[in-house]
Amino acid sequence: MLEAGNNSELPPIPSKRYFTIGEVSELCGVKPHVLRYWEQEFPMLKPVKRRGNRRYYQRQDVILIRQIRSLLYEQGYTIGGARQKLSGGGEDDDLEVIQYRELIREMRQELESVLEILAH
Repeated sequence: MLEAGNNSELPPIPSKRYFTIGEVSELCGVKPHVLRYWEQEFPMLKPVKRRGNRRYYQRQDVILIRQIRSLLYEQGYTIGGARQKLSGGGEDDDLEVIQYRELIREMRQELESVLEILAH
């Protein structure tokens, strides 16, 4: 499992439409029971539920979970403080800006890996 302080070392999010709770757990470095708990605490986190009440997360859910993780584990926010921050508590930390930053970080990682392949 990933340590609390290395959000930048999380794996890039694959290009697929839906992710299972196990996949999201690995992509975000948190256990599945924590994801289920966060669904109760953060109203903006609503994975699609299909047959058998199975959860399917979309890309924006994974990005949101990574932001929640960062706020709680790295920046020291409480659940209530993180909820308030995500619901519009900061102009610069707008959820859309955070999503773009995450997307840019992932694109950069992918481009660096392509550059490394081409260098060989």
